[in-house]
Amino acid sequence: MVQKLIKNPELKCPVCGSTEFIYNEKTAELVCAKCGYVIEEVPYLGKEYRTINSEDAEKLSRTGSAMRYTNIPSMISTEIGKAESKDEDTTLSRKLKKWQQRSTSSYERNLKLAQQELRRISSFLQLPKQVEETALKLYLDAVEKGLIRGRSVETVIAACTYIACRIHDVARTIDEIVKASNIHKKELGRTYKHLLQALKIKIQPIDVTEYVHRFSSLLGLPPEVVSTAIEIVNKAKESDITAGRGPAGVAAAAIYLACVKHGIQKTQKDIAEVAGITEVTIRNRYKEMLEKLNLKDIEAKMNSAEEW
Repeated sequence: MVQKLIKNPELKCPVCGSTEFIYNEKTAELVCAKCGYVIEEVPYLGKEYRTINSEDAEKLSRTGSAMRYTNIPSMISTEIGKAESKDEDTTLSRKLKKWQQRSTSSYERNLKLAQQELRRISSFLQLPKQVEETALKLYLDAVEKGLIRGRSVETVIAACTYIACRIHDVARTIDEIVKASNIHKKELGRTYKHLLQALKIKIQPIDVTEYVHRFSSLLGLPPEVVSTAIEIVNKAKESDITAGRGPAGVAAAAIYLACVKHGIQKTQKDIAEVAGITEVTIRNRYKEMLEKLNLKDIEAKMNSAEEW
């Protein structure tokens, strides 16, 4: 089975950025020679794939399908073929042997476990594909930098998933990640902070309205309640009472007040369970809102009725 080493400055590995790939002519698979990532659908290479010098490599550029992170190295167990050039054979064999050795080690087993766990969490939380792909890339980066030592694969992949959610502004609380992964919250939090620091990732707060939409959907609330909750959140932002407050708590309190206004029977307990916070947090947040946002119509309804 003949496999060729190619270099193409316009074709980069989405995981490590390398432009050096191993091409399997028989299976039409293209594998990153540095990290082993498999490009599922290979851009047309034609007979030029034998070219490995940088000048001719530019001729290899073709338009191909989008790369995906869902296929972990599948070529690493293939037989090392003989290349036509001795120099090329030496380089290629060395790279393939490196991945063949890894395939029999805990590296590949952990990688497969990570991918399986990621798929399970993504399915449980109904995460978009881009979040799953980013989470896997973060995991591979963590492996490459030796950041998973002393931590379980499940904990690291859960932390990577939470980071990916934050990167893409997908409203999922850490409690939801805990529930999906069965990882202790404190351990998940420590790993999350460790990866952020080690990988130099800066996370911006997710807009509170994203949580309003998320929780409202889970609670099955009508559009008018959602609109009112968002109005309350926007007023809270303008009054600067969201600063230093967890977005889930602010969203949950706004939803509770909106339910009161529209006569929707949702208790603090109902909302707290969906938001992954305590009823005390909801009470603290909505009391601040009632005090500073002039929500007298809602306050009057609350005073004239028992606790929902």
